[in-house]
Amino acid sequence: MKSKTERKRNRKASIFHFRRRDLCIPYALFLVLFVIIPIVIILFYAFTDANGNFSFNSLVSFFTTWSKINVLITSLFIALQTTIICLLIGYPLAYFLASKKYNKNTVLITLFIAPMWINFVLRTGATRDLLTWMGINGGNYPYLATLIGMVYNYLPFVILPLYTAMLKLDQSQMEAAADLGANPWQVFTHSILPQSVPGIMSAFLMTFMPTMSSYVISDTLSEGKITLFGNYIYLDFTNNAWNDGSFMAFIMLVLVGLSMLLNRGGEKTDERGSSGLW
Repeated sequence: MKSKTERKRNRKASIFHFRRRDLCIPYALFLVLFVIIPIVIILFYAFTDANGNFSFNSLVSFFTTWSKINVLITSLFIALQTTIICLLIGYPLAYFLASKKYNKNTVLITLFIAPMWINFVLRTGATRDLLTWMGINGGNYPYLATLIGMVYNYLPFVILPLYTAMLKLDQSQMEAAADLGANPWQVFTHSILPQSVPGIMSAFLMTFMPTMSSYVISDTLSEGKITLFGNYIYLDFTNNAWNDGSFMAFIMLVLVGLSMLLNRGGEKTDERGSSGLW
């Protein structure tokens, strides 16, 4: 027979296990209320008509309306440009911030991340005022003003995951490569870059898709002359075109899913090839 002490210990262990399992309940509720149910609603409106009957009218309307296709292409192009520019600027900055050799003060990291703490609309308004003062207003240069605003607002979202990835760089591998006669470019392409691929993929996801769905930046900085995918969805819902807006939101969900699949594929490729860098 079990002793009294053992029975108390087992009772406490079972209670602790039950409570730990219950911690999943808030997450499950959040997942159902704010992820699954909204997606189901989007799918319902995307493939029904105004009377609630199953229909492909929204699909046909989207792929036969050139203005919508043009908005999608423009959004993809601006999102790709924004992501590339942010990576080109953010990659060396993240390497500098993560390197103890060059950066010995953590205050610099806070300065680069601080814009994320400011309200998104306030940042966009301040950017518009600054660009107008510089002569780059939405009336004369709508595309350039929008691109600058996108890069400014999403650059911290690129620096943060890259900085996290740079902190995990294997310094001994880089030193060994240099000792074996590799020049700086070879060290970068064969050691630093492969190790930072997860950070690059995270930065891509955190920039590309939000840029496409953004409408405040383009609407404010271009003075309404640049329409992105997010603008079109917003206008459809504002004008009570729930079916068309929901199908465009469904297109966004598909693009997000494809991006996540590409990200997972890149991580698996990196894991398979990481052991053979040198």
